[in-house]
Amino acid sequence: MLTRLLTTAGALALTAGVAAADFQITILHTNDFHDRFEPINRFDSTCSAEDNAAGECFGGIARMITAIADARERAGDNVLLLDAGDQFQGSLFYTQYGGDLAAEFMTQLDYDAMAVGNHEFDDGPEGLSAFLDKVEFPVLSANIDVSQNNMLADRVGKSAVLEVGGERIGVVSVLAEDTPETSSPGSTVIFSSIVDAAQAEVDRLTEDGVNKIVLLTHVGLPADRRLAEGVTGVDLIIGGHSHTLLSNSSEDAEGAYPTMVNDVPIVQAYAYGKYLGEVMLTFDDEGNVTEVSGDPILIDASVAEDEAAVARMSELAQPLEELRNRVVAEAAEMIEGDRSVCRAQECPMGNLVADAMLDRVADQGIQVAFQNGGGLRASIDAGEVTMGEVLTVLPFQNTLSTFQVTGQTLIDALENGVGQIEEGAGRFPQVAGMSFAIDAAAEPGSRISDVMVGGEPIDPEATYGVVSNNYVRNGGDGYAMFVDAENAYDFGPDLADVTAEYLAENAPYQPYTDGRITMK
Repeated sequence: MLTRLLTTAGALALTAGVAAADFQITILHTNDFHDRFEPINRFDSTCSAEDNAAGECFGGIARMITAIADARERAGDNVLLLDAGDQFQGSLFYTQYGGDLAAEFMTQLDYDAMAVGNHEFDDGPEGLSAFLDKVEFPVLSANIDVSQNNMLADRVGKSAVLEVGGERIGVVSVLAEDTPETSSPGSTVIFSSIVDAAQAEVDRLTEDGVNKIVLLTHVGLPADRRLAEGVTGVDLIIGGHSHTLLSNSSEDAEGAYPTMVNDVPIVQAYAYGKYLGEVMLTFDDEGNVTEVSGDPILIDASVAEDEAAVARMSELAQPLEELRNRVVAEAAEMIEGDRSVCRAQECPMGNLVADAMLDRVADQGIQVAFQNGGGLRASIDAGEVTMGEVLTVLPFQNTLSTFQVTGQTLIDALENGVGQIEEGAGRFPQVAGMSFAIDAAAEPGSRISDVMVGGEPIDPEATYGVVSNNYVRNGGDGYAMFVDAENAYDFGPDLADVTAEYLAENAPYQPYTDGRITMK
């Protein structure tokens, strides 16, 4: 990769007083962009033009272009731009264009390397192959063997060596081992241990004389910690997959930037293009890191939108209207989703969405589906059902979340869900795979009874698999009891897509209630 010949007063000041043999580099990084090419609101979903004009939005590719250009100018000569995976999936732009937009804008931004994320396989090896056709930067993963797949063989590297300022920077990547469960890589993509694969490739680069090595991962922060403990010879871990904000300036951060584990700095920059990671490293002449600093840059309204990118996005958005008008199914009757119903009792729309979620993940050992009534925003008329109608019901770009909790936690969750019925709160639980009774007049904490899972009384001590949306799983609508759930995975398919596909599979869909929620 070409080094960038930019020099600023800030960069000169940074190098003042540093020994001649020391080498300084700035690494800009993104992760889990998920096709958020348009600005997002504070809930990470599409921001309206009015709110964007009012300065209430974040991210968007037009702001990211400006932010990266500004960061490169600040940094001076030695800069890399890396992505830790999951450019794919998360908005209608992916539905319409697949990986083409990621390839277009990443090429424009001149990325130096990218990790394969699990969602890069959402359209199978074919989807990743089509992306690789359109990019020239290395796309990496050391713990997948693609040699048996004709479309990917010899196209996904284990590592890359990038020339920057006369120095060789090794970049090694690994991908979450459970990707076959969360995406669609197929049987010809073989996964191996992230620790073993990373160590083998680090050792190979080290033997080749590379003494500055970055581990660019898509495994999540807990696994990054294990990598820092178990792999030697790594100077920096840049992560993705868990959508973690590491920061020294945000009160929402889950840890410091960098988070140090076994003397290895770990950085990650949330998701959806809301932040641009910026980490500065100083190496001595033996390749040891002597200083590390930085912080993610919040891409808010203070970052100007690149005008050419705004125009391009306007052009690209036009065909989405056709997508919104696409007929996906048929409803035999009107599907009731009015808030006055779905926030107070079992409702047909709640059953539809909860059934769709549970149907999608039942083969993963999931027994119960949980959908907040406030996430259901409309009814659907009888007759043809368009994707636009489904998106009106489910407009938040929520993703499926799977996790495990005890029966008592589920009971606590139900108590939370019925705690504000009188106020019409959005936390009211619509469910599948379970049933329960509500006594709205009872004292808080004792309103729920007769809880059944799979036709059997719930066992408070047992562990149950649950599917919900990422908003609820992360504590939205008072569901704090789910935040520390076991084996949580928040980045499944879009809830609207799952519901549309379920409608199509069951067309003409007959809405119903079956008494899964009763009132005493």
